[in-house]
Amino acid sequence: MNKIYTVAQVNGYIKRLFVSDYALNHIYMKGEVSNCKYHSSGHIYFTLKDQESAISCVMFAGSRKEGLTFQLADGQSVVAGGNVSVYERDGKYQLYAKEIFLHGAGALYEEYERLKKKLSDEGLFDSDKKKTIPMFPKKVGIVTSKTGAAIRDIESIAKRRNPYVQLVLYPAQVQGVGAGKTIAKGIEQLDKMNMDTIIIGRGGGSIEDLWAFNEEIVARAIFRANTPIISGTGHETDTTIADYVADLRAATPSAACELAIPDYFGMLEQFRAYEQALRRPIEHKIQTYRYQLDNKQWQLERVSPKQKLQEKKMRLADLEIKLQDIMEQKIERKRHQIALYTEKLHGLSPTAKLTGGYGFITDKDKKVLRSVTKIQEGDTITVTLIDGEIEATVQHITEQK
Repeated sequence: MNKIYTVAQVNGYIKRLFVSDYALNHIYMKGEVSNCKYHSSGHIYFTLKDQESAISCVMFAGSRKEGLTFQLADGQSVVAGGNVSVYERDGKYQLYAKEIFLHGAGALYEEYERLKKKLSDEGLFDSDKKKTIPMFPKKVGIVTSKTGAAIRDIESIAKRRNPYVQLVLYPAQVQGVGAGKTIAKGIEQLDKMNMDTIIIGRGGGSIEDLWAFNEEIVARAIFRANTPIISGTGHETDTTIADYVADLRAATPSAACELAIPDYFGMLEQFRAYEQALRRPIEHKIQTYRYQLDNKQWQLERVSPKQKLQEKKMRLADLEIKLQDIMEQKIERKRHQIALYTEKLHGLSPTAKLTGGYGFITDKDKKVLRSVTKIQEGDTITVTLIDGEIEATVQHITEQK
């Protein structure tokens, strides 16, 4: 029988083959991203596929900082560089990506960055050149597609916020070849019509869809315009060169309309609140003067001699009560001390011990007898009891050993 190998041995052998292959350790692959998942650990797992095949890929969190400069998502055409190796536990080979570049749209992105730097260096993005958006416009120009969702949203929001503002639409091509020229022309035409504000924008899309708003002709038309311009292009995460040049950038066309047109009905509510406040100024003043009068009266009572005399009397009464309490407390403490001293003296009295049936014995010289060795038979002793003395003669002595 031929030698039998474990699964781990076979997978390990295959991995060593992959590792030893120079081409697989330094490879770039082109394809479309699918099943893209950002793990909580920071790793990115995705599949790179073309029309004929697919390969599993992973980019570890440590490679993302230098190797990925955009948000990887399904459907993107990318070039991924790294090494192909085997994950021994599952016996599955995959691409370990070290760097990922956009392909196709990536070229547009490079052009976007180049033009952005050029215009920034020329000062088209400088904040001190931005014009102030008027607070109460009467005419607002709009450069966008006449059939897109953006114009419908703007019309709806404008009607809700202030139906008295006149909207003037320049129907522009916002996508495809020549779109940039029509947008620039729309800005120039509305700028000549003395608009208070101009809104430019369209709904969201890919970088190709929004490219018209990244063209230099549009950026320079915005910069040359005398009318303040609000750019609301794409979704909240989309940022075009038009957004940088415009006097104010909004996240979406709807947000641009809210920035351009004040809330008329909200202001009416504020005016009503002001009216209510102005109707009561006299009452407020009367209340203020009444409070001041009460305060002065209170101050007058405080400095009144009668009030001070009353306060002194109350103070004297309080002191008298406190003094009396202090004296009684001291007397009580002294009484208690005398009682304690009396008890101690009574306990120290020799006669006090005699009350328990004890006697106080002295010899003939009136010296206290504390031992039988200090007396002899026939000697006279004196026994002092609680109520008198007894003289006795010693008949017999028994000494305890």
